[in-house]
Amino acid sequence: MTNSIYISTAEPNSGKALVALGILENSLRKSSKVGFFKPVIGDYNSGKEDEHISLVIDHFGLDLNYEEAYGLTLKRANELISQGKKDEMLEIVISKYKKLEERFDFILIESSDYKNSITLEHSLNIEFAKNLASPVLVLTNAHNKSIDDCIDALRVAIDDFASNDCEVIGSIVNRVNTDIINDLNTELAKQFKGNKMLLSTVPADDRMSSPTVRDIVEHTNAKVLYGEKNLDVLVDNITIAAMQMQNFLPKIKENSLVITPGDRSDILLGTISAHRAQSYPNVSGMLLTTGLEPDDSIKQVIDGMKDMFPILSVPENTYLTANFANEVHASMRANDLSRISYAKELFDKHVDSKILSELLATVKVKGMTPKMFQYTLTERARQKKARIVLPEGNDHRVLEASAILASQDIVDIILLGKKEEIVDVARKNAITIDFDKIEIINPVEYVKFNEYVNTLYELRKHKGMNLDMATDAMSDVSYFGTMMVQMGDANGMVSGAVHTTAATIRPALQVIKTKPGTSVVSSVFFMSLPDRVLVYGDCAVNPNPNSEQLAEIAISSAETAIAFGIEPKIAMLSYSSGSSGSGEQVEKVRAATEIAKEKRPDLKIEGPIQYDAAVDPTVGAQKMPGSEVAGQANVLVFPDLNTGNNTYKAVQRETGAIAIGPVLQGLNKPVNDLSRGCLVEDILNTVIITAIQGNQA
Repeated sequence: MTNSIYISTAEPNSGKALVALGILENSLRKSSKVGFFKPVIGDYNSGKEDEHISLVIDHFGLDLNYEEAYGLTLKRANELISQGKKDEMLEIVISKYKKLEERFDFILIESSDYKNSITLEHSLNIEFAKNLASPVLVLTNAHNKSIDDCIDALRVAIDDFASNDCEVIGSIVNRVNTDIINDLNTELAKQFKGNKMLLSTVPADDRMSSPTVRDIVEHTNAKVLYGEKNLDVLVDNITIAAMQMQNFLPKIKENSLVITPGDRSDILLGTISAHRAQSYPNVSGMLLTTGLEPDDSIKQVIDGMKDMFPILSVPENTYLTANFANEVHASMRANDLSRISYAKELFDKHVDSKILSELLATVKVKGMTPKMFQYTLTERARQKKARIVLPEGNDHRVLEASAILASQDIVDIILLGKKEEIVDVARKNAITIDFDKIEIINPVEYVKFNEYVNTLYELRKHKGMNLDMATDAMSDVSYFGTMMVQMGDANGMVSGAVHTTAATIRPALQVIKTKPGTSVVSSVFFMSLPDRVLVYGDCAVNPNPNSEQLAEIAISSAETAIAFGIEPKIAMLSYSSGSSGSGEQVEKVRAATEIAKEKRPDLKIEGPIQYDAAVDPTVGAQKMPGSEVAGQANVLVFPDLNTGNNTYKAVQRETGAIAIGPVLQGLNKPVNDLSRGCLVEDILNTVIITAIQGNQA
């Protein structure tokens, strides 16, 4: 039977998103075949989807479409129950769940959202857990509750499930006030002594519970007048401004949403001024009520200001609007990588991973999955923290990745650029980043700048470089970052989100240079398929390598694979297999294979060989019987850049594989290149790879 866990809440706002993200993250480290299912979802207007379903499918890239991920709507469930067709309702849910059960090794089942009748939805969750034969993990919300209240709510929910023959495997109490968390843990252990259960508490955290301005917009149906790009800032406080300006200003708190009638231009302009002043807290936004908008003269003032915080407008009066705003709860979206990362971090820190592992121990492992590979890499990087320099400190993607890497304590990040500009980019893009954990260096002000200039001059003077030229070059962040690596002030560099590949590689070739015995710098991609990880080389650097270069690329790719825990079986790819074909390109690959075998007789190398014969056991056995590589190759070396680049992109797009790279190889010290269209996830993966390389250099 497929393994599953049913997470059910005892009441609304109990932190299901945090728990779902944590459990799915852990499950995907064991198997790629992980599903998500909600027996009942709320009744949404046309075009709007269940937030949690969209979140987990999009963030984790689950092999699941939206319609498959739920049974039926709450409205439809109510209709069937009122018609005496409860069994039909259960059959719909069970039928859709069983289809998932055939496809997945583990399914996380999530209860309804308690947005309607708590009694009805709780009884439905008991029915679904029982009929799907899934063990239950009960969640509850401890916000503003006493210890006794928390225990009572948990006890009632657990007893309800247990009395209906549902196995309860544990509980998680979310949003616990820090002053009672230790006593609550003690009382939980006492109350449930002798029960083999997961008993965990997660402290209250504003970053998880505070809504964003975007949440306010969606809940109040507000019109966005200004600051649309800053809607993702958090709202920690709501402040109503009805008094005179001098009396209102002292009331402003950090990250407040200020609510005031739309004709209070004094409040509007005063709040903007206070937000921009260093002596006042930051304001998250303003919500103007009564449908009145600033007149033209006020708009002219605002239009002249850069980076305006969100200013919203609603037709309702101030009293109703304040009530609506106070009802808004934090939501999480797939593109909110910072908050998602923080949620996973909280889960890992406060939920007993040993007990969770025991609960999930029967999930069948299916080879090295993408999540397993990424998890292993992250843990390796974390075990021996490297210093990684990122020259493009002004890029918002680089900053978002840096925030995640710093908060998870994976590597020590060095950003190049002016601190005030970097901080401003973070603020404008609503990136929460702890700059105390990140080093920011302005190259021209660095204490070793002149030493770096002299070192570059000595390295390049035989090429005609003088000190002035060296000074100009070292003012360039790519050269400066490369020199930090060369001088041992950083373990590796990642660049290319803004700069070209040439701008990244050229300084590395001039300063760091290639390893002894290596004449060519090449690259690989780690292609994380659903059930395995393949190494593709070279898909990014060398347009048309000759036989000697191709052999060197194969050897470098094998060494990279070994460095990352993959035992290499190398396929030298061509359009024919073995001795069946001829032609210039086939002969190049055949010669490269012989050269590689001669240089490294310890490696398993086959070529020339076609892609299908390299990776498909049946085809491999037919075309090259007895081969140690055919049908089981995991390092695939392409004959040229055109073939390699198109193949990796085709596989990535058509299969949903995660492509990690390009990872440069052949340099004395690690420098890695990004695509200018890279995503935050690409930067994270490349930094982690570089950190591991740096620790091995």
